[in-house]
Amino acid sequence: MLKIGITGGIGSGKTIVSKIFETLGIPVFDADTAAKKVMNEDEHLKNELQKEFGNEVYTNGKLNRKYLADIVFNDVYQLEKLNALVHPAAIKMAVQWASQQTSPYVIKEAALMFEAGSGLNIDYVIGVSAPQHLRIQRAMERDNISREDVLARMNRQIDEDIKMRLCDFVIVNDEQQLMIPQVLKLHERFLQLAKLKL
Repeated sequence: MLKIGITGGIGSGKTIVSKIFETLGIPVFDADTAAKKVMNEDEHLKNELQKEFGNEVYTNGKLNRKYLADIVFNDVYQLEKLNALVHPAAIKMAVQWASQQTSPYVIKEAALMFEAGSGLNIDYVIGVSAPQHLRIQRAMERDNISREDVLARMNRQIDEDIKMRLCDFVIVNDEQQLMIPQVLKLHERFLQLAKLKL
């Protein structure tokens, strides 16, 4: 089965692109959602996170995301510690999920496709690109956070230009170009590539 990755910086529109693929009948694995799920459900991981970041990382048994974000988005060392604990478990979930799918290809959406090694076993990566001012505005509105918080998160990711150069395909989400035709073109390409892989 062909495995496609979707990545992009905060506020780029990865989720919108993933939803279009889902509408076309393609299963999508959301790595960020999986990471949150595993942090809330995996008892071993919960214990490790409490050891590293303190008991306050959970409130009434649920992940205290704001508390954790305040720690890791202001300290690259703490972020690396978090990623080292969470990403292997999330990657394992993705592999199990992909093995259960029957479509010609599947998609894995991950913000940190290159940074966290989520791109292993991925055949092609789509980058979703958007101008920085739009990404900042979208992230501020979506997450109800300040411009400074958005910029701090951006600074923890690979530079957008470098990230897009690492991708095999790029979808532009600049509110000038239509996204659906871009996705449909890639969908047809992946269906053809999936046939060749059989």
